[in-house]
Amino acid sequence: MRRRDFISWVGSSVVWPLSAWAQQSAVPVVGFLSSRTAQTEAKLVEAFLQGLNEQNYTVGHNVVVEYRWAEGQYDRLQTLAAELVDRRVSAIVTAGGAPAALAAKSATTTIPIVFSTGDDPVKLGLTTSLNKPGGNATGVAVFVVSLLPKRLQLLRELFPAAAIVGFLINPELPAAETQLAEVGSAARTLGVRLEIVYAKSADEIDKAFSILGQRRPDALLLAADPFFQTRRDQLVALAARYAVPTMYEWREFVDAGGLISYSPDRLDTMRQMGIYTGRILQGSRPSDLPVVQATKFELVINLKTAKALNLTVPATLLARAEVIE
Repeated sequence: MRRRDFISWVGSSVVWPLSAWAQQSAVPVVGFLSSRTAQTEAKLVEAFLQGLNEQNYTVGHNVVVEYRWAEGQYDRLQTLAAELVDRRVSAIVTAGGAPAALAAKSATTTIPIVFSTGDDPVKLGLTTSLNKPGGNATGVAVFVVSLLPKRLQLLRELFPAAAIVGFLINPELPAAETQLAEVGSAARTLGVRLEIVYAKSADEIDKAFSILGQRRPDALLLAADPFFQTRRDQLVALAARYAVPTMYEWREFVDAGGLISYSPDRLDTMRQMGIYTGRILQGSRPSDLPVVQATKFELVINLKTAKALNLTVPATLLARAEVIE
């Protein structure tokens, strides 16, 4: 299947022919709820389907997946989750962090949920513990929020002269206050002054960079936020226009021309979610499946972008990073 066709396929809200077939044949239907878009999620969906396949479930053969995309608009998630509950799906898979997971959890206490979240699922109320989740939800915790201090440290290692760092955050993100506290504490430890700017829409991202252009921070750190992932190209283009060295959450930003990222391996995360979904379809209960914690991390640096910013990447960073020439 060509990539363009794949994106078009997963972008459909309802896979009508397969849904009809599923109803006739009692084939399980899995709901896939994401805060992001079909375009930004395409590779992740492939990894998820790979995990399903490892449990002997193949779309078009013995399972159906119905997709719902909030496209960065968190206020749509509750409605989309309710649609999947009304559809009586066998399980709901959530991607795009805590907003999607919380919407699914609010919509049902009985349908199994397999989530990915960057925050502590116990703290969020998704599970009662990591080893024994309880209730109807389990999944993968990547703890991207707790990685923010590490990202700031790596940004400072890349650019030691950075004394003032901008921090771009979405005020509507559920973990916004937690992220602000984490980054604020790390900044004090490193002796860095923060310039905090907010954005919850595409227009506000433009305005935020205009403000940063006036304040002239030495570098920029992006908050961990699914909404920002839907605006990847805009953010990378603005960082280049304002010539501000920027640390991103995920490698896709660096693939698109961003400078540096540090994150868990998302493809491995989504594959694990596919495996858990398959096990649930086979009869396992979410309460018996421990929350998986990400163990694979990747530091990615775009040398072409570094050169454009007149940055020399330290050899100590190059030795630990995947480098994009």
